[in-house]
Amino acid sequence: MSRGIVSSVMASCLFALMYYYTSLLTPLDGEEIFGWRMLLTLPCITLFMLLSKDWPLAIGVLQRILRNPLLLLGLVGTSTLMGLQLWVFLWAPLHGRSMEVSLGYFLLPLTMVLTGRVVYGERLSRLQKVAVACAVVGVGHELIRHGSFAWETLLVAGGYPFYFILRRKLRTDHLGGLWADMCLMMPPSVYFIVQGPLSAADLLAHPQLYVLIPILGVISALALVTYVMASRLLAFSLFGLLSYVEPVLLVAVALILGESIAPDQWLTYLPIWLAVVVLVLEGVRHLLRQRRRSV
Repeated sequence: MSRGIVSSVMASCLFALMYYYTSLLTPLDGEEIFGWRMLLTLPCITLFMLLSKDWPLAIGVLQRILRNPLLLLGLVGTSTLMGLQLWVFLWAPLHGRSMEVSLGYFLLPLTMVLTGRVVYGERLSRLQKVAVACAVVGVGHELIRHGSFAWETLLVAGGYPFYFILRRKLRTDHLGGLWADMCLMMPPSVYFIVQGPLSAADLLAHPQLYVLIPILGVISALALVTYVMASRLLAFSLFGLLSYVEPVLLVAVALILGESIAPDQWLTYLPIWLAVVVLVLEGVRHLLRQRRRSV
């Protein structure tokens, strides 16, 4: 479990880094950044799978598609769900919808915990229950402030659980399944790049993009790989609870970029940060318990 916790926290840090990184990619818009991200992430993931000897997983998915073409329909579903999440993550900050997406990420761990309990019958530890209770206070306050759910909120909070359920159902919850999802996202990615506003004059005016755009692909690949590894190593409920690390880091990025927390928002963030602290304590306790057993 310790490897899963480390992978999950690392993925959250990389996603937060990418959230900040998009501010450096002017004059690209959200759709074009999404296109470049997908186009550059696929070869990075392919290289990683070759080096880590996980490439047979991708071959296995292709062989299963040949034996059962209906599997391709399921992969279209997981690819669409994943693509929507990756797109809205980059699109929202550039279109004034970051609050709606942030609320979705605040709700996501609770919907993941609920999914783990209802769909997989998983039970929560005592500290996990404390973390959920703290998070409920913060999320409840945020709901009171907003009063309703935007479509961006529902997409994030409801889309990810369906994505992971469908991946487990299709038995593609591994790097080979991620690679297949990325391949199916190539057509819309190329379309966004071709139709985007970036011109040769823009590249001449912003030569740093020649370096920044490829680095975006590397960051994205590392984030997705560690995220998938965490989903494989952790119980569904714990994986969902650790998702609270990401929105907390996104808040830190927002503060770095010059945004601030309003006085009536503290009752949202403080309980959620407390939930993260509780999860860290549980992780430390688990590591200490493992060390005692190994002695």
